[in-house]
Amino acid sequence: MGGLQPWHWLIVIAVFVLLFGAKKLPDAARSLGKSMRIFKSELKEMQSDSTSEQSAAPRPITAERVENPAPAPQAAPDAADKHPA
Repeated sequence: MGGLQPWHWLIVIAVFVLLFGAKKLPDAARSLGKSMRIFKSELKEMQSDSTSEQSAAPRPITAERVENPAPAPQAAPDAADKHPA
């Protein structure tokens, strides 16, 4: 008894047609469909942004690293650096 019967749906549709007119209903349904597609694409974009942010592990600052740092590469002496004595 709690569900809508088919004749209930017919009454609801008839009321919508009387209120909005037969010409405006397809336009309203089309704009509602576009809005839903935009909404879904924005949700997917937000979810992909949040998962990409979570997957990128934060790198610790150099001073916070526990592992032994690699020695800095030694620069080869250039001829311009040498001064004739």
